[in-house]
Amino acid sequence: MTATGLKITDDAVQSTNEWVNDVNEKVGWEHKHRAYRLLRSVLHAVRDHLNPDEAAQLAAQMPVLIRGVFYDGWNPSKTPLKIRARDEFIARVQEDFGSDPLGDAPEAISAVMAVLEARISKGEMEDVRSTFTTEIRTLF
Repeated sequence: MTATGLKITDDAVQSTNEWVNDVNEKVGWEHKHRAYRLLRSVLHAVRDHLNPDEAAQLAAQMPVLIRGVFYDGWNPSKTPLKIRARDEFIARVQEDFGSDPLGDAPEAISAVMAVLEARISKGEMEDVRSTFTTEIRTLF
């Protein structure tokens, strides 16, 4: 018997938990909700930097619920944002943490990028990485 009564839904929840758990582990936290917020924030910062076609190609390789998180609140007519400086990218992620700022933001962002590198094809990640400046790529 499945938890929800629908195997596809159970599989979607499981794969989402795997991504969140990977982020939680890589950043060294024991706080799944915070790890989810970090994953969401970095995905949005990456998404908003990409042109709509590249964003869609990246999202196509994500599990369905992670894909939903990726697209949540997206306005493709306002993208791509051209973030050129590493500090600007970090600040974009930090915005989502308001009164609960990330301690070592570059390390936390790198943890999410490591999860993406592990779960998205090498070719797609090379395409994504190539859209960023050399300075921002140090976070990958």
